[in-house]
Amino acid sequence: MDSRRSLRILATVLLGTAGLLVSGCTGGGPARSTPSSGTVSVSAPVVPAGLASYYAQKLKWRDCGVEGFQCATMKAPLDYAKPDGGDIALAVSRKAATGPGKRIGSLLVNPGGPGGSAVEYLQGYAGVGYPAQVRARYDMVAVDPRGVARSEPVVCLTGPQMDRFTQVDQTPDDAAEISALNDAYRQFAQGCEKRSGEVLPHVSTVETARDMDMLRALLGDEKLTYVGASYGTFLGATYAELFPARVGRLVLDGAMDPSLDAVELNRDQTAGFETAFQAFAADCLKNADCPLGTTSTADAATRLKRLFADLDAHPIDTGDPRRLTESLATTGVIAAMYDESAWPQLREAVAAAQDGDGSGLLALSDTYYERRPNGSYANLMFANAAVNCLDQPSAFADAKAATRAAPDFEKASPVFGRSFTWAALNCADWPVPATGTPHRIKAEGAAPIVVVGTTRDPATPYRWARSLAAQLSSGTLLTYEGDGHTAYGRGSDCIDTAINTYLLDGTPPARDKKCS
Repeated sequence: MDSRRSLRILATVLLGTAGLLVSGCTGGGPARSTPSSGTVSVSAPVVPAGLASYYAQKLKWRDCGVEGFQCATMKAPLDYAKPDGGDIALAVSRKAATGPGKRIGSLLVNPGGPGGSAVEYLQGYAGVGYPAQVRARYDMVAVDPRGVARSEPVVCLTGPQMDRFTQVDQTPDDAAEISALNDAYRQFAQGCEKRSGEVLPHVSTVETARDMDMLRALLGDEKLTYVGASYGTFLGATYAELFPARVGRLVLDGAMDPSLDAVELNRDQTAGFETAFQAFAADCLKNADCPLGTTSTADAATRLKRLFADLDAHPIDTGDPRRLTESLATTGVIAAMYDESAWPQLREAVAAAQDGDGSGLLALSDTYYERRPNGSYANLMFANAAVNCLDQPSAFADAKAATRAAPDFEKASPVFGRSFTWAALNCADWPVPATGTPHRIKAEGAAPIVVVGTTRDPATPYRWARSLAAQLSSGTLLTYEGDGHTAYGRGSDCIDTAINTYLLDGTPPARDKKCS
């Protein structure tokens, strides 16, 4: 997979707690749930009250224009508290088990975000790129979460409006720039309310987890088998909390920590990106043409910060009507931190920017934001904000709170700290009150759950995987000692073998197993 293709796929897994002006940095987190309201028993199957017609619906599979895949539409209640109050239509896709070997069941995949299209991920990668022995035994299945892609997507801004939004100064230096940033967040939120007000209160992670259980039943599976990446780990953990008796084989790769509040999540992630940058810089220094020098990672950080400062004062040409601003450049750099295969591309882009050509960093930024060549945007960022701002209260209530927190964020990352601080303000004026709060997830009674952590993961720091594995009553930690975001299918035979074995015969890896 070439680096550009890799980045496009990773754009769906890199958002775990993603921000709006900076990649992967604002407050997302767990929604408070009441496990007893959704818990089911395998020996005595229970359809949640008021949902009998939904659990009894028949999926009508059809060809969906991608060879080997079928598509269907699943109806779910828009509001689970009022199941008679109207439906939401959810897009589902599957690829039948290829054989040889006896079919085990369905394997549901989710690439993260929130906001990543699970259907696109299935059709573009998981359904053709997951290990052959797994695809042989499972029907590969995905559902776009409510508010995402093909499932009644949240829409907030037009393409030109989004272009302007992504260029707003995310490291404000004075009152006027702070006001402009606040206005940008407010206009974004108002746009979401104007264009998607009906669905906006109903895209929480708890609701999506309940949708997943409905899909499990409609597929004919007694238990859920699932691989979730990044934010998909929080979704999977939430499912386990709601339906512990329905947990089959769950893989949570690039884990989030549901016990952290939005400030802690953002600050930890800021440190995670600093760790990733240090790894990138150390690798860059090995090259004679490294645009960040050849002496030390500290010098590399200084040179990158200087580039950002220069762009803040004087944006540069890109060959596009848009000029490369500090905010776009920061997003471009951060996007490449998710996958070490993109590091050569980042070196070239930084070198070009130093010479006055911003096209390389703009291309990386556009990949992250899922900006199309015609200037329109996928709804990734819109759905991301909608879910995050519903799942947990804003990290900061106002600019004063962000200003007070900035020193701690800059300590966590001298390179990215200021940007991440201000990106964490995006939910402050959200039109729908948050319905969730941070809490530990135990999922008592669930079958063994495999939690995967990468030691130098920028977006979901390794400590989060350790924490989630410890919280889950049946959690088992699998560690990848390396770089990049998530581990399964990224080149480690040790990781892939451990997960494949678990998916195929139900045997989790040995306690605290480590791979490289």
